[in-house]
Amino acid sequence: MENPSDKPPAGWESLPSWLLTQTANHAHRLVADGFSSVSARGYHYRLLATLEEFGPASQATLGRRSGIHVSDMVATINELAERNLVERAPDPSDRRRNIISLTPEGELQLRRLEKRLAETQDELLAPLSSEDRERFAELLSRLLDHHNRRTGTSEEPRH
Repeated sequence: MENPSDKPPAGWESLPSWLLTQTANHAHRLVADGFSSVSARGYHYRLLATLEEFGPASQATLGRRSGIHVSDMVATINELAERNLVERAPDPSDRRRNIISLTPEGELQLRRLEKRLAETQDELLAPLSSEDRERFAELLSRLLDHHNRRTGTSEEPRH
């Protein structure tokens, strides 16, 4: 009986689109599993990191800055608020709007998430040297920038 690993790959298995899709699937799984191991998800990381980088903001502003759709933003904020990782306070300039801010517990969770994310990046890119990793990220960025400019849109990141 023929060993399937002895056969050359089908032509489509060497197409860049196929390779990107398969690698993206592995990346998504690794990141999701890493975040799950510290009771979080990608939206949690994106929201906490956005708050740390830009400071307190309204839900709408956080949605634009983080790329989290408004329909997912409320649920994400609720989840984080229940765990005391963010807090809501009425906006002094518009009492109908809330301002979301990062709590000290949220900062600690963000550090845990950053650590897990770094570990998953290392796992994903394990066979590549540091120079290869930099070049790979540069090439992916160039591809993404090209297609974002071409379509006039920005795809929402998954993590």
